[in-house]
Amino acid sequence: MIERHPLRPFLPANAKVLFLGSFPPPQKRWSMDFYYPNFINDHWRIEGEVWFADKNHFVDATNKCFKKDEIVDFLNKKGIALYDTAEAVRRLKDNASDAFLEIVEPTDIRALLKHIPSCRAIATTGEKATGEVCQHFGVEKLPAVGSKTELEAGLWLYRLPSSSRAYPLAFDKKVEAYRKAFEEIFG
Repeated sequence: MIERHPLRPFLPANAKVLFLGSFPPPQKRWSMDFYYPNFINDHWRIEGEVWFADKNHFVDATNKCFKKDEIVDFLNKKGIALYDTAEAVRRLKDNASDAFLEIVEPTDIRALLKHIPSCRAIATTGEKATGEVCQHFGVEKLPAVGSKTELEAGLWLYRLPSSSRAYPLAFDKKVEAYRKAFEEIFG
């Protein structure tokens, strides 16, 4: 069965960075109707720690979900765009693992970038997303996790560690990688 992307691209006009994952998890794992919705994924905890020195800044612990309105407001003010590298996929297993995602229709990344002319960086949050971005821009060698590569004049790719808890890297090391990228992107 082919699954189409359930969310629209989130593209604030002032975006300086476009975060690209691979594809959202199955909806039964969502705690909110937005990007990185799985409550056990640490993306919003990492962002909370980086920007507010509080990993629970975007966490609603009582309801075991994230504070979507606060997240959207923050992203709009900061200039952070979000989408994924696949418009349509086939799940080979009923989980969120990239290893079991077959991309049926890749995202037209250049078309997304036309909507955010101030964007000078793409940040990927997993190997599959990184590979798709590199293929899209004709880059043969994937950058190492925590490093960057130039995709074309004035556009950089930052390969960040996955925010999934299944990714074997300590939370503080993930925060460190995200903080370094954000410092370079936002100055």
